Amino acid sequence: MSEFYYYKGLYKVKVITQSEGYRIVEAQENFDDSQEGKKVSVKIGEQRIVPLEELHKTKVLAPTISEHLYERKLE
Repeated sequence: MSEFYYYKGLYKVKVITQSEGYRIVEAQENFDDSQEGKKVSVKIGEQRIVPLEELHKTKVLAPTISEHLYERKLE
């Protein structure tokens, strides 16, 4: 199995194996992640176990932050 996904919609990873609800993925780029509340740097080639709902087929950009209503009233 060598499918490519985007972890959290941002970081390219390759799926190595799959199980019910989880995938073991290999990082295709460096990125920062959190594990048990601690910041962790993930290097290219490192493998991680991730839940299925955190993998996306396409890159997902974060939604834009809309102006707050009170900021609009100030203008």
